[in-house]
Formats: sequence, C-alpha cells, structure tokens
Amino acid sequence: MADKFMSMRNLKFTLHEVVGTESLPPGSPVNGHSRKSMDMVLDAAFDFAKKALHPIFEEMDRNPPELINGTVAVHKDVRSILATLGKDGWISAIFPEEWGGDNMPPSLLHAVCFVFASANYSASVYSGLTTGAANLIFTFGSEDLHKQFLLPMLEGRWQGTMALTEPEAGTSLGDLTTAATPQADGTYRIKGEKIFISAGDHDGVDNVVHLMLARIDGAPAGVKGISLFAVPKLRKNGKDELVSNDVTVTQVFHKMGYRGAPITALSLGDKDDCTGHLVGEPNRGLSYMFQMMNGARLEVGIGATAIATAAYHASLDYAKNRRQGRRLTDGPGGAPIPIIEHQDVKRMLLFQRAVSEGALSLILQCSRYEDRMHSAPDEEQADCKLLLELLTPVAKTFPAEMGILSTSASIQCFGGYGYCEDFPVEQHFRDMRIHAIHEGTTGIQGMDLLGRKVVMNNGKALQLLDREMESTMEKAKGHPELRAMTKALAEARDTLAATTMTLGNVAMEKGPEAFLANATLYLELFGLVTVAWQWLAQMAVASEKLAAQTIRKSDRAFYEGKLAVGRYYFSHELPKIGPLSVTLAQPPLSLQTEVDCFTD
Repeated sequence: MADKFMSMRNLKFTLHEVVGTESLPPGSPVNGHSRKSMDMVLDAAFDFAKKALHPIFEEMDRNPPELINGTVAVHKDVRSILATLGKDGWISAIFPEEWGGDNMPPSLLHAVCFVFASANYSASVYSGLTTGAANLIFTFGSEDLHKQFLLPMLEGRWQGTMALTEPEAGTSLGDLTTAATPQADGTYRIKGEKIFISAGDHDGVDNVVHLMLARIDGAPAGVKGISLFAVPKLRKNGKDELVSNDVTVTQVFHKMGYRGAPITALSLGDKDDCTGHLVGEPNRGLSYMFQMMNGARLEVGIGATAIATAAYHASLDYAKNRRQGRRLTDGPGGAPIPIIEHQDVKRMLLFQRAVSEGALSLILQCSRYEDRMHSAPDEEQADCKLLLELLTPVAKTFPAEMGILSTSASIQCFGGYGYCEDFPVEQHFRDMRIHAIHEGTTGIQGMDLLGRKVVMNNGKALQLLDREMESTMEKAKGHPELRAMTKALAEARDTLAATTMTLGNVAMEKGPEAFLANATLYLELFGLVTVAWQWLAQMAVASEKLAAQTIRKSDRAFYEGKLAVGRYYFSHELPKIGPLSVTLAQPPLSLQTEVDCFTD
C-alpha cells in the first residue's frame, strides 16, 4: 500500500494561495490563525492521520463491524482514536474555548477533515458525526442539554449521530412516523424505527446520542410537524448511572464499501421506555437538522474528494514504478519502461488529478464563504450565504459522481492488479460509491440546485456566482498563456446562463415536472463549469508565481504542473458541457415516453 495518500503541498496551496484564507480581516473566525499556525494544525492532523488512521485502512475494511449480543463491535483502535481526538481538541475544534475548542474556522476544519478522510475515510467519520451532532445541541439545545450531553461527546467518550431515515419514508422526510409523546417531566416517549444510521451503535464509545427527527403527537402533517430530539442509547437514572434507554440495534447493514464504520437500523421504544429530549422548539426540527445536513453534504464532498485523492496517489506511485511495455518508437529489444510514460496512462492520471484537485478547490471555496458568513459586513454575509447555498449541492455531487470515474481510472492504471485486494484502489472504488447516495442522492441534489437554489431571491445567487467568475477571469487576463482558458470559461458561463433560461421557460410553459425532469443533467453541467472556474483560479495563481524573478526549482515544477493539469481540464472535461446543453434544450424524453415502455 502506498504511504502517500495526499499532497500537503497542494492542500496548503489551495487553502492559502487560491482560496486566500490569509486575507480575511481582523475579527473574523480566522483571526488568531495565521498561515503559520494553520500550517501547524494541518501538519499535526497529517501526523495523526499517518500514524493512527492510515495503518488500519485495510484492516477496518477486511474486518467490518459485527452485531454481537446487541452491541456493534468495531475495530479495536476506534476507541483510542476517538479518545485522542477528544483529548487533543479535534472534536471540539469549532467550539468556543469554554467547551475545549478554539473557534476553528470552517476553511481550516474542512482541510483537516480532508486530511483524515484521505488517510482512512471510515475511521474519519466517527468524530465528524459527533462534532455535527454536538453542534446542533450547542446551537439549538437548552443549557440543560448542554450540560447533559456536550462534554462526553466532545471528549470522544460518546458518539453523536444523525437519525433521519425510516424504512417507508426514505428521503421523503414528511412521511416519517416516529412518534414523540410528551411526558410530565418535560421529556418525550419515543417510538419508531430508523435505518441507515452511520455509527448508530458501537463499542468504541460508552454511549451514543442520536439527533433524531420525530413527530410530536398531534403535530401538523408533513415536514411542518417534524421536531428534533436528542435520544441517547443509554440514559442516566437517579443514581447517575447509565441504563438502557430502550434503543435496540436490529441490523448492521453489510455494505459494498465504507465498511469500517457501521450503518445500523434502530428500533425505538419496543418496551415503551425510550426517552427523548426536545432540541429547540416543537415542529422546527427539519430546519434545525438542515444545519447539520448542509454541513454533512459538504463533508460528503470532502470525503469523496479525499478518496479520489488517495486513489490518485496510489495509481501515480504504481505508474512510476511498474515497468511494462515499450515506447512505440522502440524496437522489440528495448527495455521495458515505467507505465507512466505510456500516453493513455498519463491521460488517466491527468483526469484523476483534474477531478480531485478541482473538487478540493471548489470545497475550500465554499468554506471561504462559510468563513465570511460570520465575519464580513452584513450585506456581504448575506451574499456569502447565498453562494454557499447555491454551491453546496455541486460541491457534494461533483466529487461524488466524478470520483466514481476517477477511482475507476485508478483501477485501470493498475490493470488486473487494481481489481484485486493486493492494492488499495479496489477499496477506494468501493468506498467512493456511497457518496453519490448518502445525505441526498444525486437526483435530490439536482432538484435542490435547479428547483430551489437557482431560483431563490429571484436568481441572485447565480448573479453572485457570475460576479465571482468574472473576478477570476479578470485576474487571468493578465497572463497571455491563460487567454484561451479564460475565453473558454466565459463561453461556458454563457452556456450555463442560456441553459438556465431555457429551463426557466420550460417551467413556465410546461410546469415543474418538465422543468425538473433533467435536473441531474443540469447539475452535471453546472459542476463542470464551476470546477473550470476553480481551475482557472488555480492557474492564475500559478502563472503569477511563475512570473516571479526568483522561484525555487520545486515550486516551479509544482506551478508548471498546475498549468498542465488545468489545460487538460479545459481541453478534455469542460467541452462535455456541449452535449449536455444540447440535451437540456430538448423536451424531456422521459415525459414523452409511454410508461408501458418499461414492461416486458
């Protein structure tokens, strides 16, 4: 297994030089985190990932969690990993100092998550889920809930989860049936079922706290009647002892990939003795949960990007060292050459790097907007929030869907060995596949982008994105070598605008079914354009650095590599928007086709 699972040089380049976290004004969440101190945090994260997470990458996959006597047994190192992440302040990093945190800005947090997930995606999710769940309690919960739950969660002793999905509801959360009955002491009696709960139970912690959606008796139907509850696996009795809270694990799902972390099914209140604590106000649970869901969607994008990155570095290492075949111009007596010298292998490696590094740039750009949402003047905060809302489904989906293709290319670089367990890329491919499904499938993300985000505030978010792209193109215009790419992005932006207008007319003329029928294709087009924007931003920085009179040899090679990969993206990936725009301009075929075409 290749030791290198990511490039710290590229991460720091993207975070500092492209996204530009250093330029945030005093008083922002980055205040107190200079480039030097941020790099120290990243180096510490990398050191932990390399020593504690990466060595058990394969072990966790080969020995998946098992349900034993009602408890899920996970890899023995999960407990020590969570204890260390709690003790060293990684789980509480985004929290105020009084809760053991240091107000870590989203941009730095996302970079740290990327490091952990590149080393071992399954191992990285435990702490991330706990941070998200604890943040929901901290933001919307009462002081009593803070005292009851936060400390053991932030110390890594208790796991946090997000429990939304039910067997018959799935993505349609308005149909959930888990019930909450008020009790005299202010708590609620919970009864129902939940499925697909990541880290929903395990023996690496002393307790699990589920942030759960349920419907209070008599609440309105649909999403307007959903409330949020904290439901622990174990609750404290009058003697301050942990006792059963009538939460039963009924199943551990056997998965294609992402096997190191359990996904469980839960039964709640079989004995009518499951207690839940209301978080915030009744019937506002879905709006609260969207805070965690939006963050979780970015984390899915981070995870997919990390897996694609690790697979790329594995295939790059293999391609440099595997000797096979000869140059077409060599005779039969020539020596075998490293396969990286074969043109098609180079193409596959360029594709993988273009996808992973383009996706990382987009995600960190989103994190920059999240930074500014809490620090900029009011009007700019609102603009950053709109941009983040618009780009979240793209930042979730582009790395998820393109990552499937990228990790497939990694396997191809290995040939037959890539299909075997001898090398890590077959696991990366399996681990990648879930990202296009969890936290909202690609189809859901497409409808969210086109049906909600594009039209919100009368299309203002799109106007803001157009302004951001224009700013990047202005910077690139100062570099003659980027002229063709700048023109290509301008044309792609115009294609996106025209396609959006066309679909808007479809909505007015033929209604929402026709409007959203090809939303997934629109999301694909949107992703290709926005990642082109991010590649041009990277190329502009690289060109500026290369123009400097003095530059180290290693830096010159890095920046020249950026220009080469960027040129690949603009010549091989961005042109794919052409056929997509043609298809999107046509009436949706799915609405023209008779249903009986799907019968035998």
